[in-house]
Amino acid sequence: MEVTCLLLLALIPFHCRGQGVYAPAQAQIVHAGQACVVKEDNISERVYTIREGDTLVLQCLVTGHPRPQVRWTKTAGSASDKFQETSVFNETLRIERIARTQGGRYYCKAENGVGVPAIKSIRVDVQYLDEPVLTVHQTVSDVRGNFYQEKTVFLRCTVNSNPPARFIWKRGSDTLSHSQDNGVDIYEPLYTQGETKVLKLKNLRPQDYASYTCQVSVRNVCGIPDKAITFRLTNTTAPPALKLSVNETLVVNPGENVTVQCLLTGGDPLPQLQWSHGPGPLPLGALAQGGTLSIPSVQARDSGYYNCTATNNVGNPAKKTVNLLVRSMKNATFQITPDVIKESENIQLGQDLKLSCHVDAVPQEKVTYQWFKNGKPARMSKRLLVTRNDPELPAVTSSLELIDLHFSDYGTYLCVASFPGAPVPDLSVEVNISSETVPPTISVPKGRAVVTVREGSPAELQCEVRGKPRPPVLWSRVDKEAALLPSGLPLEETPDGKLRLERVSRDMSGTYRCQTARYNGFNVRPREAQVQLNVQFPPEVEPSSQDVRQALGRPVLLRCSLLRGSPQRIASALWRFKGQLLPPPPAVPVAAEAPDHSELRLDAVTRDSSGSYECSVSNDVGSAACLFQVSAKAYSPEFYFDTPNPTRSHKLSKNYSYVLQWTQREPDAVDPVLNYRLSVRQLNQHNTMVKAIPVRRVEKGQLLEYILTDLRVPHSYEVRLTPYTTFGAGDMASRIIHYTEHNTCHFEDEKICGYTQDLTDNFDWTRQNALTQNPKRSPNTGPPTDISGTPEGYYMFIETSRPRELGDRARLVSPLYNASAKFYCVSFFYHMYGKHIGSLNLLVRSRNKEALDTHAWSLSGNKGNVWQQAHVPINPSGPFQIIFEGVRGSGYLGDIAIDDVTLKKGECPRKQMDPNKVVVMPGSGAPRRPCPQLWGPMAIFLLALQR
Repeated sequence: MEVTCLLLLALIPFHCRGQGVYAPAQAQIVHAGQACVVKEDNISERVYTIREGDTLVLQCLVTGHPRPQVRWTKTAGSASDKFQETSVFNETLRIERIARTQGGRYYCKAENGVGVPAIKSIRVDVQYLDEPVLTVHQTVSDVRGNFYQEKTVFLRCTVNSNPPARFIWKRGSDTLSHSQDNGVDIYEPLYTQGETKVLKLKNLRPQDYASYTCQVSVRNVCGIPDKAITFRLTNTTAPPALKLSVNETLVVNPGENVTVQCLLTGGDPLPQLQWSHGPGPLPLGALAQGGTLSIPSVQARDSGYYNCTATNNVGNPAKKTVNLLVRSMKNATFQITPDVIKESENIQLGQDLKLSCHVDAVPQEKVTYQWFKNGKPARMSKRLLVTRNDPELPAVTSSLELIDLHFSDYGTYLCVASFPGAPVPDLSVEVNISSETVPPTISVPKGRAVVTVREGSPAELQCEVRGKPRPPVLWSRVDKEAALLPSGLPLEETPDGKLRLERVSRDMSGTYRCQTARYNGFNVRPREAQVQLNVQFPPEVEPSSQDVRQALGRPVLLRCSLLRGSPQRIASALWRFKGQLLPPPPAVPVAAEAPDHSELRLDAVTRDSSGSYECSVSNDVGSAACLFQVSAKAYSPEFYFDTPNPTRSHKLSKNYSYVLQWTQREPDAVDPVLNYRLSVRQLNQHNTMVKAIPVRRVEKGQLLEYILTDLRVPHSYEVRLTPYTTFGAGDMASRIIHYTEHNTCHFEDEKICGYTQDLTDNFDWTRQNALTQNPKRSPNTGPPTDISGTPEGYYMFIETSRPRELGDRARLVSPLYNASAKFYCVSFFYHMYGKHIGSLNLLVRSRNKEALDTHAWSLSGNKGNVWQQAHVPINPSGPFQIIFEGVRGSGYLGDIAIDDVTLKKGECPRKQMDPNKVVVMPGSGAPRRPCPQLWGPMAIFLLALQR
């Protein structure tokens, strides 16, 4: 009869009303990676210290119902790997091979739509120590080529590190300090980059010529070893000196082979030479060997500054620069400037006229210009002047000025630019001056002022230029928000006045300006016109997808709205149900010229009317669709993840049970939930247990519960839960449940739950059970079995026989726990039987700035041959460990044992159990509050069975 009752109790789902079960998100950050230390700094900020190159693992542990979503972000330090722009949506943040730039403050944001989001942060401090750099200097007045006696020398040691490094200076193997040598000063200079220490040798003495070592240390933080660098100072030590084999400006012709030598003229130790180019790297094919730089077949693109740098860590680096100029010419252009004084824009007889010619050349100042008229060299006269470097024109521009223009001055003028004696082709440009030479005009062809195209198609914007000569056209955008053209340039030149665009997009819409260029035409105020580009694109609608739930028999209104599009109006709207076209819905009174939405009304949701609805909206360019999934299906359950101690282990059978709790999402949105279909499957197995769980009226926020039994230790299971209404099956929710002890340690595993033996005590705790204990052990002391009473169950004890002595201590230290609550309760069973029993102490080791052990509980003397339970309240201020300390008494009959250690958040129970009574095993779960509406009928039912 008792077995029947117990089985019935196990199968009945337990549920109580709890509107307050919905809780805002709470978050806590814990570390699970290769932390060197987790500490609290002076402002009570949690700091996670890690070595550069190690793996950062942070976990955001959340509570709250529904289950919060987690997002990681970062501020401070560098936004390395674009972490600041791309958040991580995961409870675990993992960064392999962390770099120093990835240090900073990391934020975990948890939100579930209830209350305000929870935001927690932790500062990650990445620690590193680079190789030190040692340089040697003299005072400026003492630099005469060598370091010799009666002069002052500075040895400067610099290193980048975190935390700040400690410096030790050595001469040979002897450590230097102020107090031991009056000829030495050691100080830290002001305004230095990184960590720097200077060793000052005042008025060099013979013993100062020696090997000096700068040793840097971060005191082995994160296991970072010390580093050192050595320099030997001699009476020939000198900074580098250089000279070049060529002039600092070197002009060559294209195609020549260029060789430049950088010669060392001094320096001890022997300096290292390095060539660099600016801007950009050395040209392809260039070869730098020591102080020789060779560039074969040099081209115009190879022009630039070439730097030769010599370093030997003595004094400042020596540097020589060669400005390599490869002769070249390109872009020959001209300008026609009418009489400036009279502000004329037309060529007129009797007025002045200036023709200007320019080429882009290297070197620019070496270009020569020649002018020809009608194929013959132009003759200089009082009315025909040739000038150079007009301040109103680009540098090195040649101008031909015609004073008091005559009819005989009409003709064809040719400007020829050249490098005399250089194998560079000449460039020329021709200008015709006649009565037909007129300034330009620009206009947009009829019907082309507005260009309308569809997105993705090509487009052509056109402006017509008239005049002689006809200049090229420059295109730009008028829109200030989009100053660049589709090509990415602010200006684009077109010789024929047409701007061609490939595959236009909607952001290319706007006003474009066309204007005449000043070069290759008249140097007058630019003429301009504008063209409007309209890019048509398909509509964008909302909602793109919507899940519509409603109880059977109730009406539903579906609405599809136009967000944007070009044209911005709905030309047609078609509704389909499960792919079949529906009759047009009744017209909605809207502005006839621009409808912006379409609606469909369902008078009642039925099984037949449930399904997918699609509204296809068109604006004559394309279409977009709103999708609606209409049904009376119940929403999915929301599993409750904050159940206190859901796992209940059964030590005798190696089985465990699990308290599964959930609420129903929006239960009033559809018909009432009648029952739940529960499916349980062990991971990596195919067999599934299926059961129906009947329920009464489910309310919003009501916490429902079911106890899963006969789960095998230590396997995990997939649980699926599906609500059923009169409509049928609703949305399924699934989760994985794992076997966890919830900080309860039975010492059944050889790893003893991560507990470790303290290395500073006198002896160790021992793990054993009734089968492994010494059969010749001392009588009348120690427990016969563990708390379960089975011979297989393990416990921890101290063996106090020889060679142990009075006062010897054994310490068992727990793993490090992150403090996420104000109060904790440590519960454990102890066995203290024997006439020589010493003491059992419980200590709490706080891990703030430094480890601090505090006594929390102590018991001494013989307590009888029985397991008893203790509940010890603790309130750690930060990360902590608990320590069980066994102290040997006056004799060998003093074995002390512990078992089933549990750590729980919250306060300890006020009334402790009688140790002489049968006790409930820790970890079997917190007792549930009885639900009045269930326990009344249940009691009557059980009484009826007993009769």
